[in-house]
Amino acid sequence: MALPHATSGQLIDIRPLGSRITTSVSNALFKTPQLELMRLVLPRGKGMPEHSVPGAVTIQCLEGAIELHAHQQTQTVKAGELVYLAGGEPHALHALEDSSVLLTLLLQPH
Repeated sequence: MALPHATSGQLIDIRPLGSRITTSVSNALFKTPQLELMRLVLPRGKGMPEHSVPGAVTIQCLEGAIELHAHQQTQTVKAGELVYLAGGEPHALHALEDSSVLLTLLLQPH
């Protein structure tokens, strides 16, 4: 069963999950024709294989630490840090610890 998306004006809690991180799952927070916001929960050692999306992306680490592979380099993104990637930029994520990440995707019109 899909979780409902937030509606205009509704508060969205993006605080760190803390001890709930091991039982939480990734979910889309809201989506419009131009924008999608998701919380990605990555257990230590898990990740997302290399991929790209047409629109620009921001990746904000809310808790934990992840490795980001993009632009032919690997960098560690820690809680409180954010990175922007241009549309079409191939990237991969790998969780160094149990982590949650706020992803913002600019969607391209079809």
